Amino acid sequence: MKRYFEDFEIGETWQSAPVTMTEAEIIDYAKAYDPQPIHTDPEAAANGRFGSVIASGWQVAALSMRVFVESGGYGDTPVVGMGIESLRWRRPVRPGDTLTVTREVIGLERSEKRPEWGTIRTQVAMANQDGEVVMTLVSLGQVACRSKA
Repeated sequence: MKRYFEDFEIGETWQSAPVTMTEAEIIDYAKAYDPQPIHTDPEAAANGRFGSVIASGWQVAALSMRVFVESGGYGDTPVVGMGIESLRWRRPVRPGDTLTVTREVIGLERSEKRPEWGTIRTQVAMANQDGEVVMTLVSLGQVACRSKA
């Protein structure tokens, strides 16, 4: 079902299905996009600050988007990403961690210059299996309005 700007409400929330990170996924992502030994080399990482391989923060952020889309938060509505207002990696994500994402609409603003569009501001929190928040971000997305008024 396609949703329009007017269909969203402040306080509306979505939660993803849990996703478990594997060491192979962490290493494969890092080799392609963040090739630091802490993400790619289990032996080197074991002797480092965290004692094991950890996921790249960029992988965690990308995963938050994937599971949100899979959860159907915006339905069939195409959303144009406008940016991230804040992004914080709070805790390392390790192989075997099971992550769940919660998104909440915290702001709705219709464009004054282009009233056929509205901006949705969402607060995103990703938590591990122990309920510890591993990442937070605030994102902005643009969606079509049903009417121009």
